Amino acid sequence: MDKQELVIESSPSVQATRPGTEATSSSNPATAIVDTGCQPFSITPDQFMGLIDPKSPENLVALGGIDGVIAALHTDKARGLSTDSSSLTSVVADGEKAPSHQNSTSSITISDREQFYARNVLPKTKAKSIFQLMWMALQEKILILLLVAAIVSVGLGIYEDFGMEHKDEILYDKNYEPYVAEPKKISWVEGVAIFVAIMIVILVGSVNDYQKEAQFRKLNAKKEDREVKALRNGETVLVSVFDVVVGDVLHLEPGDVIAADGIFLGGHNLKSDESAMTGESDAVKKVTLEEFLRLQEMEAASYAAHGGTDPAHQLHGVDPFIISGSKILEGVGTYVVTGVGINSFHGKTMMSLRTEAEDTPLQAKLNDLAEKIAKLGSMAAALMLVIQIIRYFVTFKKNGVTPPSAEIVQAMVRIIISAVTVIVVAVPEGLPLAVTLALAFATTRMLQDNNLVRVLAACETMGNATTICSDKTGTLTQNRMTVVAGTIGLNSRFIADVAEGDVNQRANIPINKNAILTSQINDNIPSSVVHLLHEAIAVNSSVFESEDDKGNTSFIGSKTEVALLEFSRNVNGPDYRVLRETTPAVHLYPFSSERKSMATIVQMGPKKFRLHAKGASEIIMKRCTKILQISNSESKAESSTPEVTELELTSELENHVNKTIISYATQSLRTIGIAYRDFESWPPAGVELNSDGEVPFSAVAEGDMTLISVVGIEDPLRDGVPEAVLSCQRAGVFVRMVTGDNIMTAKSIATQCGIYTQGGIIMEGPKFRALSTEEMDAVIPRLQVLARSSPDDKKILVGRLKALGEIVAVTGDGTNDGPALKMSDVGFSMGIAGTEVAKEASSIILMDDNFSSIVKAILWGRTVNDAVKKFLQFQLTVNVTAVVLTLITGVISDEQKPVLSAVQLLWVNLIMDTLAALALATDPPTMELLDRQPEPRTAPLINFTMWRMILGQAVLQLIITFVLKYAGMDIFNYNELPAHIASNTAEIQKAYLSIKTQELDSMVFNTFVFLQIFNEVNCRRLDNRLNILQGVTKNTFFMVIFVIMLVFQVVIVQFGGAAFKVLPLTGMQWLICVLLGLFSIPWGAMIRLIPESIFGGVRDWVNNTAAQKNELPNFESYPVHADLARANSMPNSVRSGRTNSIAGSASNVYPGAMNPAVQKVRSDLSVFRSIRGGRLSTDSDRSGHALNAGTMVPALVATSVGAPGWAPRSARGTPTHSSSQIDVSNSSRRSSVAGSRQNTAPPAASVNTPANHTSGSDSTLNEKK
Repeated sequence: MDKQELVIESSPSVQATRPGTEATSSSNPATAIVDTGCQPFSITPDQFMGLIDPKSPENLVALGGIDGVIAALHTDKARGLSTDSSSLTSVVADGEKAPSHQNSTSSITISDREQFYARNVLPKTKAKSIFQLMWMALQEKILILLLVAAIVSVGLGIYEDFGMEHKDEILYDKNYEPYVAEPKKISWVEGVAIFVAIMIVILVGSVNDYQKEAQFRKLNAKKEDREVKALRNGETVLVSVFDVVVGDVLHLEPGDVIAADGIFLGGHNLKSDESAMTGESDAVKKVTLEEFLRLQEMEAASYAAHGGTDPAHQLHGVDPFIISGSKILEGVGTYVVTGVGINSFHGKTMMSLRTEAEDTPLQAKLNDLAEKIAKLGSMAAALMLVIQIIRYFVTFKKNGVTPPSAEIVQAMVRIIISAVTVIVVAVPEGLPLAVTLALAFATTRMLQDNNLVRVLAACETMGNATTICSDKTGTLTQNRMTVVAGTIGLNSRFIADVAEGDVNQRANIPINKNAILTSQINDNIPSSVVHLLHEAIAVNSSVFESEDDKGNTSFIGSKTEVALLEFSRNVNGPDYRVLRETTPAVHLYPFSSERKSMATIVQMGPKKFRLHAKGASEIIMKRCTKILQISNSESKAESSTPEVTELELTSELENHVNKTIISYATQSLRTIGIAYRDFESWPPAGVELNSDGEVPFSAVAEGDMTLISVVGIEDPLRDGVPEAVLSCQRAGVFVRMVTGDNIMTAKSIATQCGIYTQGGIIMEGPKFRALSTEEMDAVIPRLQVLARSSPDDKKILVGRLKALGEIVAVTGDGTNDGPALKMSDVGFSMGIAGTEVAKEASSIILMDDNFSSIVKAILWGRTVNDAVKKFLQFQLTVNVTAVVLTLITGVISDEQKPVLSAVQLLWVNLIMDTLAALALATDPPTMELLDRQPEPRTAPLINFTMWRMILGQAVLQLIITFVLKYAGMDIFNYNELPAHIASNTAEIQKAYLSIKTQELDSMVFNTFVFLQIFNEVNCRRLDNRLNILQGVTKNTFFMVIFVIMLVFQVVIVQFGGAAFKVLPLTGMQWLICVLLGLFSIPWGAMIRLIPESIFGGVRDWVNNTAAQKNELPNFESYPVHADLARANSMPNSVRSGRTNSIAGSASNVYPGAMNPAVQKVRSDLSVFRSIRGGRLSTDSDRSGHALNAGTMVPALVATSVGAPGWAPRSARGTPTHSSSQIDVSNSSRRSSVAGSRQNTAPPAASVNTPANHTSGSDSTLNEKK
């Protein structure tokens, strides 16, 4: 639905008084206006709020009514504010621009208004500083525990270094020459190193959070900004909602979300939905204060006449107040702004409701997983703590020597630090960070791809969408409409001119055989008819001209109306503004998606009123009883003027017009009908007014009209739409077109897009709405186009799709699309053509209204999900390895020291929690992501492929680390003493072995880190493909972080010394460590090459796809039904060559699957695959069903033959509608079902569905019996 742009001129305003004189010279009866001294405004924000909350017409009357408010605000009802308009986008209103002259409002600037009444923005929530974020990060219990242990360690270290006596030690240099040295006072270093590690972890996490908040603030500012139409300097201009000030006169249109509080000035049939603000569900009609007071008097008189005595009785459902945050349902009008920002109703409400952002579903799921992993890590740490404490006390008791108490405390602290470090490593606090980073990165980049994400969860959900219900106009097409053909009256056809030298292809179409060119209309059509057509186009329209910064003018408004006005201008019609001035509008009915039309009533003379209507051509035609007939001038003298008559629109002529409409529709043209009707008075005599005192639309615009013309409007497909639809189908996403156009136009456009394909169904909204739930569920798997649909039809379709388990994305632009957008899993609103209601109901705004942007949203959604899974795969590998390694080596060690120290583990924790999250969360999307099917809702977070890689890499890392730790001395011959050492003293030999042991421990640490670094590269792929470096050069973050980790590791090992308890390594030792770490990449390739099929039921159990035991199979869920229907609805180009997809398997295994009889046989036979030679097969999934299957043998053939698919092809289809491509637009609701029950072939237009098969089969079986 196109947004209607209507601007209504208000009545002339009262002349505003000059600043400084209003308090004394005004004769206005605004007795309640207070003296504000030197302030430029005499009504305060609090007084204005007293009008709105609660609504108080009495206070408004006390302020002098609307004229008093206008005077106090120094504004003008007809001209709006007077400002410097050089920076505004001008929209020329009816008539010429008002002359520029100085008036009373010019001395008050916009800044004066903002200073006194505030800006129309809410105060920004105070952003948390980096130090606040660091403090919040430090609140984690694990880090607090580790911090306490570090403090104790530092305290004991200082005491040991400076509070105890130390004897000189005999040490050895590189040549193993002894020397006497004072003991190094470095016992405090480990505690300080833990402090530093904790600070790095906190700082990195806090910086990431800080940057993430800044990004989301920027996105939110973009999300909330929009433009509204205001009157300034007598012109209609577009201003940012943030720049609206008190005193502005704003226009209201259907679909607008009101930007500020105000008072209604005038308009037509304006109704507002204030349920979100006041809780009242009924629409509230807006009237001027004078009208309200009149209605109130009438209500009071009526109430008293019926014996009412309640003095507090009020008029309900009508008021003159416009409340910010509410939504315009219908009608148009203008209002003066009285409250903005924090001084508005919506602003005060929003200030009281400010809350912290909630976690997305993926974040919540990951938080839950992190808690479970932390519990397992805590159990391992507790086990390690108990075992080490027992071993420590047993050891020195066994030796009979009790060490000093300080040494015991130091040992206990060391054991506790080791256990706490295990918990730190086990807790995957990087998981929430990973999804946050992925979402922040994706939403920022999606904005560059014209997707403004309003709801973060939509980013994740879109990646697994299974179906898209798309609008046509502006989404699939360019929304650049042009009138290219038309028929005036009954037979006077015209086609658009083409450039000189070009061939006019439309002239070759049979219906255009005698058509004239657009430029020849004035010469061939009577001037009275041409003027009538121009008048109908100009007055029944809300389009105006816009002037850009370069001085170029263009029409702004509904694209359909723009096309009609441009057509009128191209045939040298009178200026639309002149026509609007000479025939003033007295009433209008804005476009409504329910009635598919709009109408305007204008006054032609003292006793002549004319209704001009336009809308969907077939609907307008049904409302007409007459049609213009222009006599064929060829049969008369050349100088004669063609005669114009009105013919009764008989059924024969209706068929003639219908053929015209169908001809245009098959050319992919949008057809618009234009009609009129004359009245002697308004309201017409004998017409009963509705409850609002208005003339009902149905009473004047749904009959007795005269058809003027049917025009065909071309809206070309957007570039890349067929490719985008094909990409969606590649990705397993079923694309449906839901449009208000007639069925022929919809079918033509859908075919061009690739949406309507062999095996698909096209249906009209009313027909679809009339189906039962069972019939809908049978039709929906093949429903590709829903034409002539209303927003309710779209909502019903979305509801049924969700009930069938689909993950649904919907596009919408109109106010009435809100319910469908809200109901869908992901709602896309149009950033250009969409109303504010639609945008508010949506999850993502398409900034360019382009369907291709939806494909980008799918890509980014899958990228976010993959980024989190990549990180999860990497981190769980480190979790498993580090916890097992620390636990086993700590328990085995005689000194109760694990192979990796606390500081070393904290460095590993930093790698896997923060740096890896940043590296793996920033991979850009690739087109390969479209080569797989969406994941169902029940899919596990970690699938079998991921578990296989996690456990496989953990096994490799444990083997390498254990072999290095416990066999490294022998492997590298470090136990063999060199000759010059072997001939030396025992102390020197001991020192040599001690140094080599430390070097080996350093190699173990170094190798372990390199195993993680190279496994990070390995984790860039989640599938079984071997190219793990694909696209790595496009991810700058990954490459930079990879280098940073390498550099830091070199610095730590070569210069970390006592802090990290490492010794510098030689070149050969470095080579060994790097090669061992690098081995994780070929090992990952080996794991990927292992066929998953050999794991059988384990894989199905992990992936949650195993069949339920002891239950009959659900035949309706087999591929021959819904999935296969989807596969056959895809183009052959998609189905061919696909692997691991529904479409690929279906097209290969079930050719011609749309034959319902074949479907029935295959569905039944699928059970018998598990029975061979009267015995059960070894397929465990089927073994439980064999006895049940045996009972089906007698009925198998009978039920299959009874299926309607056995009917001859000629009986099931017509030459124009094959059985695999069906148009059900004209089928009755029950025709196919009734046909099958009577054991007859269904009509050509019926839908062969599983539901129909069942009924047909049952009746046949009963007859056989």
